Amino acid sequence: MPGTLYIVATPIGNLEDITLRALRILKEVDLVAAEDTRHSRKLLTHFGISKPLTSYFDHNKELKGDQILDRLREGLSVALITDAGTPCISDPGYQLVRDAVACGISVVPIPGACAAITALSASGLPTDYFSFAGFLPNKQGKRRERLQALAGERAVLIFYESPKRLLATLEDMLETLGDREVVVARELTKMFEEFLRGTLSGLIEEVRGREVRGEVAILVTPAQEPESNAGPGMEELLQKYLASDEMSLKDAVKRVTLETGLHKSAVYAEALRIKG
Repeated sequence: MPGTLYIVATPIGNLEDITLRALRILKEVDLVAAEDTRHSRKLLTHFGISKPLTSYFDHNKELKGDQILDRLREGLSVALITDAGTPCISDPGYQLVRDAVACGISVVPIPGACAAITALSASGLPTDYFSFAGFLPNKQGKRRERLQALAGERAVLIFYESPKRLLATLEDMLETLGDREVVVARELTKMFEEFLRGTLSGLIEEVRGREVRGEVAILVTPAQEPESNAGPGMEELLQKYLASDEMSLKDAVKRVTLETGLHKSAVYAEALRIKG
């Protein structure tokens, strides 16, 4: 019989946040696959756990994934952990889970801390409908492109970001999303945990000039429903721009998306219909 792959969440800061079930599983498995074995060995040592460790991260996931699957096929049980939080959530792991499922290997989640949910729970923003977007691209052009694609979402947007790029990302959000309410959660569950709340323009001024440390979660309020009497509708604008030889279909869609706040896919579909 093949073994079991356990997806084990670890603390995002405060070590007391690890669950009793996670500790039991880590003590029982035959092998622990960790994003950073040095970091994870400190965690295991803290809780008196001594288990063989193997690395599994973005740059070796194909090679190590095959090796881990071999161990699982042999009947060994494996716990997958990352440096902090829940594996596979903006962390390595989903390919291993996908391949294990394809091989008929049992995959068992061991839930626990997740920075996105932790930040949302204390943000004061609506929690009934949200969209997790993970890390934005490093380069400004790609970052703004991704933000623009999310501009029409009627859900709270949740992002992860490096402290070094926080200011640049907030500035790009202001440019692409407008001056929305935002919450920046920093150093979650740690000694210097901090929540910054306000408008994008206000937080940009607050963050500018100060040194920001620790991983960051950014939560942005949803896009507002466009007012029906705010101006020309999507169809009217598209017909106007598409009738002009000065603008391509792609450019017309981009412009109408910006002007109406509607989702790009809806505007594109209407543009195709108009073009016949």
